Amino acid sequence: MAQVKVILREDIPRLGDAGEVVSVRPGFARNFLLPQGKAILATEASVKALEHHQRVISEKVSREKKALDGDRSRLEAIVLEVSVRVGEEGKLFGSVTAVQIAELLGEKGVTVDRRKIELAEPIKEVGEHRVPVRLHREVLAQVRLNVKAAE
Repeated sequence: MAQVKVILREDIPRLGDAGEVVSVRPGFARNFLLPQGKAILATEASVKALEHHQRVISEKVSREKKALDGDRSRLEAIVLEVSVRVGEEGKLFGSVTAVQIAELLGEKGVTVDRRKIELAEPIKEVGEHRVPVRLHREVLAQVRLNVKAAE
């Protein structure tokens, strides 16, 4: 049976990612992908337009990454300090969360969305910690955070 080439407009599990040209069965394209707007037919003109669009996007992404590299170096130079109530053996009453870290960065003049702060789990111990901040898919900054016991 003949295959139809389509350009995916969004990621489809076990088929491909957005922007890829894939071959599928005609019924799958006609009954599912095309009516729901998940793909378009891969004509010569649409493939050329896709290639141009991908070049434009890659240039834009490279410019953004260069700008974010400067932001990363600025973030890595910052040392945050927070004083919290501590119980026995250096364990915190409560924890230091991504929201608090975002507020501390805001006080230093750096605006970071709390969802970009990638804490595996909230910080619950006194000491120096490295906090990963995801600025871009490929740009990760490490902010230093000193957690001290309150007087």
